[in-house]
Amino acid sequence: MEPARVASSDGGVRSTAFRAHVQQVEGSPWHTVSGTQLYEDGVATFQAIADAVDDATREILLEVYILRDDRLGKSLRDRLSNAAMRGVQVYVLADAVGSVGTSRRYWRALREAGIQVRLFHPLWNSPIQNWRRDHRKILVVDRTVAFTGGMNIGDEYGSATGTTGATFRDTFMQMSGSIVEELASVFAEGWQRAGGGDIPGILPLRALLRMATPVPEGPAALVLDGHPERGQPETIAVFTTIAKTVRERWWITTPYFAPPDAGLRMLIDAASRGVDVRLLLPGKTDVPLVRHAAHATYEQLLRGGVRIFEYTRNILHAKTMVCDGHLSVVGSSNLDFR
Repeated sequence: MEPARVASSDGGVRSTAFRAHVQQVEGSPWHTVSGTQLYEDGVATFQAIADAVDDATREILLEVYILRDDRLGKSLRDRLSNAAMRGVQVYVLADAVGSVGTSRRYWRALREAGIQVRLFHPLWNSPIQNWRRDHRKILVVDRTVAFTGGMNIGDEYGSATGTTGATFRDTFMQMSGSIVEELASVFAEGWQRAGGGDIPGILPLRALLRMATPVPEGPAALVLDGHPERGQPETIAVFTTIAKTVRERWWITTPYFAPPDAGLRMLIDAASRGVDVRLLLPGKTDVPLVRHAAHATYEQLLRGGVRIFEYTRNILHAKTMVCDGHLSVVGSSNLDFR
């Protein structure tokens, strides 16, 4: 089924046809939602994470791009260490480039507490893989609750321990239900790619994605997972389907706006159909070059009917979409060439 045909189906993004097409092109099943919680600031997010870690009885899976050894990072280290001492199996996966500023002492303390630690693609191990980074942010506790979104582990994300420097505005989610199993499998895939072994009881991601599941009609969630062998084309296809299917409003928040020309055309095409297309982009940024590059697209977008806003209160780091008041995307993927 072509995305354009989905766009003409009754109900737009609310339709079963849209869900079926997304499941077909992305390859992941829709999961019936049994519980979600949206977090808009670091204080609430990290308190929920701390509570989940403290309540863990069997297993903790943590995957993150940046894990700092600042006050927040040390607080989490202590909580993870206490969990390991209680007999909880704890796995920590951090990107070697994103976490390059974290001291060896920090990683050593985690390992000495009995925590299994892997760094994704260290620069000195495989130079040919250096451009492939782990940008995921996932926490799975006891395979019953999971967190994901755009926040790394650092004081700058608005934690209660952060007192200096610029604060980031980001979004995170807590979920329960069958989607937690898939997020555990996503973690396991990254863990193995980083040289870790099998994690007992986790179904391999490829096997999980091959399982046929009916498309649910009620509230549901789907994992958009990208990695070198799979994900980028599928994720682009899903975003293209959204662009062609959305009917009323398409509101996008992204901190690093550098889409290819085809991405700009999708936004303008939706606006030309009368869709209320809005971009919320950073007025403050930690990467000025990308912000200035985004400015070069403003005239074309504005002429095409796209409305652009800049967030100036904090450094915007959230990556979200809202479509027709029915479909939302929350995650760690930026609208850039990667």
